[in-house]
Amino acid sequence: MDSSFNKLLTFKKWVIILMIFLLSTHSLCIQRVDALSDSKQLVLDAWTLVNEGFYDPDKFDEIQWKRIRQQTLQKQIETSEEVYSAIEDMLRPLDDPYTRILRPKDYELLKASNFGSEINGVGLQLGKDEINNKVKVISTLAGSPAEDAGIISGDFINKVDGISSEELGLANTASKLRGETGTKVLVEVTSTSGEIKEIDLERRSVDLRPVRTKRLRDDSHTIGYLRITQFSESVPKKIEEALQELKEKEVEGIILDLRNNSGGLVSSGIAVADSFLSERPVVETKDRNGIKDAIFSQKATSFDGPMVTLVNQATASASEILAGSLQDNGRSSLMGKQTYGKGLIQSLKNLGEESGIAITVASYLTPKGNNIQGKGITPDKLLDIPEALEYGNAEDKWVKNAEIYLESLLEENEVSKTNNDLLQEDLGS
Repeated sequence: MDSSFNKLLTFKKWVIILMIFLLSTHSLCIQRVDALSDSKQLVLDAWTLVNEGFYDPDKFDEIQWKRIRQQTLQKQIETSEEVYSAIEDMLRPLDDPYTRILRPKDYELLKASNFGSEINGVGLQLGKDEINNKVKVISTLAGSPAEDAGIISGDFINKVDGISSEELGLANTASKLRGETGTKVLVEVTSTSGEIKEIDLERRSVDLRPVRTKRLRDDSHTIGYLRITQFSESVPKKIEEALQELKEKEVEGIILDLRNNSGGLVSSGIAVADSFLSERPVVETKDRNGIKDAIFSQKATSFDGPMVTLVNQATASASEILAGSLQDNGRSSLMGKQTYGKGLIQSLKNLGEESGIAITVASYLTPKGNNIQGKGITPDKLLDIPEALEYGNAEDKWVKNAEIYLESLLEENEVSKTNNDLLQEDLGS
């Protein structure tokens, strides 16, 4: 019996040893897989960020989002380029051009444009056309190679260095247009008139100069001209400084020029509204849970005099938030053309040490509840006359129209003030 018992103990001992061995081997296999899965972990991180933040979670069921994750992670993904391509393929079914992977160069350039004062490239700000899904020029930066070459808002980018923009997608098209100063890029463009042309552009450093001002004077009035080209982090402070400077020059009214302003930091656009609105609704955002959050301006304003705002088809995103808040609150009339119609808000997230991912996290409504996505904002006064090649110069007929309109407001205010003074005198007597 002792022999049988010993044999049983020996058998159990070997079973335990074998189980420990198998578990250890399994553990080593897992560790080895994990060690080889750093690239796939980056893909999974991107999926998780989108899964937790994307503004339309109903889309996930429609496209079988979890299945896409599984299929993507089954691919061979080892190099950085394979990571970025896999994430692009994964995001494509969302059908949202604004939710996109940002390769290191693009991520750095986007941060530079949001926080810096210059950028290297050709000076094009791009978007996706809502109708045909083509890459479309939202605006050209002032003084850029693209502007010098005559590329304008509404043109389509067909190819970059011989590669179709449809094949590249929005993010990669923008990426290929950027690069070191002095290098060249060949761009095929379809103009708004339907003409197809190839343009050889030389990249250079483009001064963003987000805030520009000057004083306009005639025989009876002094008017301030204030142009915002983009909403970067520094803009709210620069606007405060510009308005202070214009007040010192005793301007009576302001022309705010938001033409070709394709947006930037939404927080910056909302902060600028504080300079003109006192305790008024600026925008209403709606998150993925349908929760609406109304944002109000602060009590103090930097300028409360008459103003008119110029917009065009390249006025987009954060600049539409500002324009919509001024219009809906009756603070400023809008003049120009229908705006671009981007009613979605993106959040920028780090992905790894050098890359990033932009995710559409919310939609927004103007203070009166208007959803402008794909529709834009209709100005109070439409202008059919051609725009100047250089905004704000002496030949800019849009500014001249705004100046005439603003002068009429100032004269109405003077008449109203005179009538009130006479009424007070009559009451006093």
